[in-house]
Amino acid sequence: MNEEFLAAMDAIEKEKGVKKEVLFEAIEAALVSAYKRNFNAAANVRVQLNRESGEIKVYTRLEVVEEESMDPQLEISLQDAQKIDSRYEPGEIVEKEVTPKNFGRIAAQTAKQVVIQRIREAEREIVFDEYIDREEDIITGIVQRMEQKNVIMDLGKTEAVLLPTEQMPGDDYRQSERVKAYITEVKKTSKGPQIFVSRTHPGLLKRLFELEVPEIFDGTVEIKSVAREAGYRSKLAVYSKNKDVDPVGACVGPKGARVQAIVTELRGEKIDIVKWDEDPVIFVANSLSPAKVMSVALHQEQKVASVVVPDYQLSLAIGKEGQNARLAAKLTGWKIDITSESQAAERQGLPVEERSELFGNDEDVIDPENTVAGVPEELVEAVFRPEKGDEEDETP
Repeated sequence: MNEEFLAAMDAIEKEKGVKKEVLFEAIEAALVSAYKRNFNAAANVRVQLNRESGEIKVYTRLEVVEEESMDPQLEISLQDAQKIDSRYEPGEIVEKEVTPKNFGRIAAQTAKQVVIQRIREAEREIVFDEYIDREEDIITGIVQRMEQKNVIMDLGKTEAVLLPTEQMPGDDYRQSERVKAYITEVKKTSKGPQIFVSRTHPGLLKRLFELEVPEIFDGTVEIKSVAREAGYRSKLAVYSKNKDVDPVGACVGPKGARVQAIVTELRGEKIDIVKWDEDPVIFVANSLSPAKVMSVALHQEQKVASVVVPDYQLSLAIGKEGQNARLAAKLTGWKIDITSESQAAERQGLPVEERSELFGNDEDVIDPENTVAGVPEELVEAVFRPEKGDEEDETP
């Protein structure tokens, strides 16, 4: 070892972030193995690498025993040990230098291999530490190649894997295309860190809004829940403690610019933004947007919300193949039972001509923040907001 080698250690420490002492210790351990392998030595040895000069010395370690040594490679008699130093006692270790003349060449080769290996390990560790803290965060990668339907994305220092199950329906990935994705998992492997990303995870939608909407990023507007069927439709519930800030308007942006940027990134996925409310009745009604809701009755024990909508709004409330109702249920955490005005009136046992007395006419369809249009005050609790334990089929 020479001064150039020591200078290289300094450079590696600065550029790669690998401490010199870690490299020196690894080299010493590797040289012990190299000595035993090349010189057929079974002895207990220690290699010392001088940190200042780079000089390498090999020492055999012998245990002091009172009797004559049975194994000269491992033991030394007390009499012989005291010839070296009279202070030696049984059980202590005597070190004798046994550095071979041609050990420098072997040492140089071994040191080179160790340094290269440690640099690789350190780089992998740095990458792992960087991305393990970014789990559940959004990243932008460049599509590099396709491997058995898996999309391999270049992140700069490493690669990410987008599995087929995490790809959006209709996504067509082209080489060198920049794509945003959501980090779902970072794992250590023998080949380095492996990063798995998703384009279908609800977290991707949430992070995209955080990027596009300053009010969400600074905490003025809060995303309360997200429901998503990737590639088709999503619902987002937002809320603001500041009464002067419209959370829905902030997410939509001027002329819809903010939400449109997200729709474009998600290849045309439809996004419904609704206002969150701590009152589950209001929240359930809002979640069925764009459908208008006439009344909501909660059944706490079953965690079911019975919703009544005008006859002409029934298909809109349910959505194509039940999608709107299904997303609303995911968003609110309530099972939602949607019925039309006519069906609800029949359940109440009212004749057709008296339906308007319970539900009002089309002009009376209301914002669920208010009481139910056309319902007598004494029936509001039974129809709109029944208390826990009320009889569901009780006729008003």
